[in-house]
Amino acid sequence: MNGFRERMARFMYGRYGNDQLSRLYLGLALVCLVLNLLTRLELFYVAGLLFMGYGIYRSFSKNIAKMSAQNQKYLNWRYQRIVKYNNEKKHWAQRKEYRFYKCPGCKQKVRVPRGRGKIAITCPKCRNEFIKKS
Repeated sequence: MNGFRERMARFMYGRYGNDQLSRLYLGLALVCLVLNLLTRLELFYVAGLLFMGYGIYRSFSKNIAKMSAQNQKYLNWRYQRIVKYNNEKKHWAQRKEYRFYKCPGCKQKVRVPRGRGKIAITCPKCRNEFIKKS
């Protein structure tokens, strides 16, 4: 077993390897192939093979800079979605105590307490003052 591990390490030397985006493609391939088993649609089979082929291609690629840039772009996209989801979850939890407005000047979100009547809101970012009902 040790000889196999050594040969595999030599083979993978200078290749990109497995990353989050490759794992995503392989996961999508698995989902498509399972859907193919359930529905018998050729579309899922072809899509599964394409996802699997590209995921394996990424893992064995020697163009490390390009694959790393693609993975970084995917990670940035995923991080933005997670932050947006967490902010929406936080706003949903605070919806009974606070109202959220966008500043007409800079579009910054401003949180004000509910039940204060008409109030003058000063944007903390651009110092623009606007009047809204809380």
